[in-house]
Amino acid sequence: MLRLVRGSHTATWRAASMAGLALAVLAAPQASTRAWGSPAPADESKVTSDIQSKLDKKQFKDVKVNVDGDGVATLTGSVPLYEYKMDADRRVHEVKGVKAVRDDIEVAGPAVSDQELQQKLQEKLQYDRVGYGNAFNAIGVRVQDGVATLGGHARTDVDKDSAMALVSTTPGVKEVVNNVEVDPVSIMDDQARLAVARAIYRDPVLSKYAMNPAKPIRISVQNGNVELYGAVDSKTDRDLAYMRANSVPGIFSVKNYIQVAGQPSQSEKPGK
Repeated sequence: MLRLVRGSHTATWRAASMAGLALAVLAAPQASTRAWGSPAPADESKVTSDIQSKLDKKQFKDVKVNVDGDGVATLTGSVPLYEYKMDADRRVHEVKGVKAVRDDIEVAGPAVSDQELQQKLQEKLQYDRVGYGNAFNAIGVRVQDGVATLGGHARTDVDKDSAMALVSTTPGVKEVVNNVEVDPVSIMDDQARLAVARAIYRDPVLSKYAMNPAKPIRISVQNGNVELYGAVDSKTDRDLAYMRANSVPGIFSVKNYIQVAGQPSQSEKPGK
């Protein structure tokens, strides 16, 4: 019982209320420190189970997952192709309750030397998108420690994505850096590409470079500025291609990155 030496009925009522509140707090279950209105944390076991269902594929049999209280999913283990590493990351991002993904999966494919892998990838890229404006893509690749870096120009986003898919499904590739630039969408640039291609391939000396679809003189156009890539048999052919491209009306500039077969690189190439 409260004993008041001094004070009024109001003081008595306040003291009693405070005492009652203290008893209520002590008797109540421990309250959450979560801020008012913020979403409840996802059940870690439920999120983990949902992730495992998403990764219930043969290619992910060696992948393990751990989910912390903040909804961060950490993926470890190994897969045989870089494509599977990307796919696992994408699948986990789709799971409800996952706030972020830490992808520590290793690509454990066959051991391939950088030189061999680079040559194989470059040959594949040369034939990629044949029949779909392949001559208007100038995409190159460099490989270091199993990391393939793509560079150069693609005519469309589809061409860029196709190159990425081709490289990521090649055994031996551990990681991919995609620095390919997509040329601006422009009707005038499309017209310029065709005009430059006609000027080059209608020349009787240069027409032979249209015979092999994997090794054309490649033409990239950005806002009326032309860049030429590929490889030719002689410096004369290289200079002639530049002259033919430069003769097209409406072209602002021409940069000649064409290489001469059997000679040291004279200019920057895609992927460098």
